[in-house]
Amino acid sequence: MMACTACLAQEDSAVFGLPTATETLIVRSTTDIGVFAPVMLDFLASRPNLAIAYEQWGSNDLATLAASHCAAGSGSADLVISSAVDLQVQLVNNGCAVAHRSPATDALPAARNWRNEIFGITEEPAVLIYNIQLVAPDEVPLSRFDLIDLLRPADSRFVGRVATYDIEASGLGYLFAFMDSLQANTFGRLLEAFGRSGAVATCCSAELIDAVADGRYLIAYNVLGSYALARADKDPRIGVRAPSDYALVLSRAALIPKHAKNVGAAGGFIDFLLSSAGQTALSEARLVVRIGGADGADFDLPGGGPSSLRPIALSPILLAGMDQHKRRIFLDQWRQNLRQK
Repeated sequence: MMACTACLAQEDSAVFGLPTATETLIVRSTTDIGVFAPVMLDFLASRPNLAIAYEQWGSNDLATLAASHCAAGSGSADLVISSAVDLQVQLVNNGCAVAHRSPATDALPAARNWRNEIFGITEEPAVLIYNIQLVAPDEVPLSRFDLIDLLRPADSRFVGRVATYDIEASGLGYLFAFMDSLQANTFGRLLEAFGRSGAVATCCSAELIDAVADGRYLIAYNVLGSYALARADKDPRIGVRAPSDYALVLSRAALIPKHAKNVGAAGGFIDFLLSSAGQTALSEARLVVRIGGADGADFDLPGGGPSSLRPIALSPILLAGMDQHKRRIFLDQWRQNLRQK
């Protein structure tokens, strides 16, 4: 992970808070600024002396940058938040985070708090999305089994029209694919179906969602549900559902880097994110997503219901996917079945 930092690319940045603020919290994150801005503004509403300098990064570059600053002993952000939680766990395992403990962090389930150094702040499922205008209701796959069946016929109209993340370019995509390989006895059959039908591996959440909305792809698999739902709220072409066989659930991970300068404000922001007010703000930003069964009430999207949820625990188990030998084998298997865009 120790690549040259000059090669890394920040995607966007913004400063939030009053110009008279006397203190700055530096946050580096994979979360889109437009999605996370209302949450930060809620946090700052009662803190007029604090500003947030927010930097948006791709997950792989963010992890490389954080590791470089950890090794150098300088340049760290005050808080790093990433959807590539395996890369975050690796940073913690390498001694690149400091502990923070509070009633809010103590109340977290074990799957969302490891060593009091990394904290899951959201609940975001991996979902199937589809173009409502181009995919008939009886064609919408409710599960991975349904998706495999859609792709099975040689003359399927879904040939070349299904996409997922390029797991070499997307840390999140790699995480979802690797967790699928551990969770599902359908994984091999799904990869085979992808290969046989010419499924496409492409970049990021926004590109996948745009391509489905435009009709370039009819279905996208394992898309981050928070971004998909936020887009579906504004775009009637996008349909979203959690697979009924099981739904991976990501908790976006926050950590305070070892050499952070504003540890107090970073801990305060973590506590806010875990508070009732913070979780409400995250829910309104579609970063906390509730899944219900077909007849359920009070949920954000249909799926198998609570019994089908498979939370991705923040634990050393995630390091298995980071092993270079295992990663090489897994990527080779993936390349053999998916064509890159």
